[in-house]
Amino acid sequence: MIDPRIVRDDPDRVRAAQAKRGLSDEVVDRALSADTTRRASIAAYEAKRAEQKQLGKLIPQAQGEEKQALLARTRTLSAEVKQAEAAQGAAEAGWQGALRSIPNLAADAAPAGGEDDFVVIETIGTPRDFEAEGFTPRDHVELGRMLGAIDLERGAKVSGSRFYFLTGIGAQLEFALVAMAMELARNAGFTQVIAPSLVKPRAMEGTGFLGQAADDVYRIEGEDLYLVGTSEVAMAAYHSDEILDGAALPLRYAAFSPCFRKEAGSHGKDTKGIIRVHWFDKVEMFVYTTLEDAEAEHQRLLGWEKEFLDKLELTYQVIDTAAGDLGLSATRKFDCEAWIPTQGRYRELTSTSNCTDFQTRRLDTRGRFGSQIRPVATLNGTLTAIPRAIVAILETHQQADGSVTVPLALQPHLGGLQVMKPVRA
Repeated sequence: MIDPRIVRDDPDRVRAAQAKRGLSDEVVDRALSADTTRRASIAAYEAKRAEQKQLGKLIPQAQGEEKQALLARTRTLSAEVKQAEAAQGAAEAGWQGALRSIPNLAADAAPAGGEDDFVVIETIGTPRDFEAEGFTPRDHVELGRMLGAIDLERGAKVSGSRFYFLTGIGAQLEFALVAMAMELARNAGFTQVIAPSLVKPRAMEGTGFLGQAADDVYRIEGEDLYLVGTSEVAMAAYHSDEILDGAALPLRYAAFSPCFRKEAGSHGKDTKGIIRVHWFDKVEMFVYTTLEDAEAEHQRLLGWEKEFLDKLELTYQVIDTAAGDLGLSATRKFDCEAWIPTQGRYRELTSTSNCTDFQTRRLDTRGRFGSQIRPVATLNGTLTAIPRAIVAILETHQQADGSVTVPLALQPHLGGLQVMKPVRA
């Protein structure tokens, strides 16, 4: 959640941030009202407790009717204290609820607007002109079938729509992509992690995924557990309720995990192929750092994502996501979108978000800096989301006969394979 002092001391800043996201500022007034009620309830409770303590001192010294009157007041006051305590608890819950419903404040540099209002920062590479090469490109579904790499029919038979099998060279591609991503992360000083895909509600809520993204989350019926849509959730909770050594920051992790998403609201979108699926594997970078260095770290994460896409020899663009398309936790987000030839457009492959202290305040993760203990910042960034990376590789590097050339950097992770060849026409 955002720093409560910002709401109290600079509510207009929060109102402006809400407007930038295209959201109502009603929540600001609700939070201020809740804070007023909370403060009044604390004062009322403390006044009752002070009277209770004073009576406790007077009763031993009182005699006769005076003592009886004090004892009667004590009994009445005891009930009043309980009521005041309950009122204080309810007021605190109202204040916390209002605070938690306010998204992170979008960075001043983030574009205003919604999904279509992003700003292109740069474009790397030029899309291939397949027509000039004398053939029409096949989509990844057809290429996956020819290569024996993707089995959508059996995925649907076994698990339903938006599921798939990666087989043969498709499975090998996944392992190669994960290995290459982990190699890059290891060389950059990241600690490699295999993260759980099931988490408790606090982890999910603490990262903001039970807010605006709640409809896209799978919950395990009969269990107090959720399936994560990204290992960001587990890694954000990894150091919950801890005080980190400020001198040891940044802490950088590269986490592999399966990810699960309902894809709520995607009816009719990307129904063909493996671009939008219910399950996929991903390598996610996650960082704990100081608030002062968070913006610079965000640029570093983007740099590692670009390095990975360059190794895959893809054409892509980097966009600055508009405020209205940010997640609840992010103050700014950069997406890398690869050119998908058969769609004639760029599609998101990776993203990196700066969440400042929004998640750490919810999850009570702080840092010790000399004599001070204060919140730290978290950031996340995708190194590779397997299905979309496979889509981009197959479609970008395909040849007229349905074969696919393997990017040079990926070849060592595929046993030196230079060309993926069709196994069926």
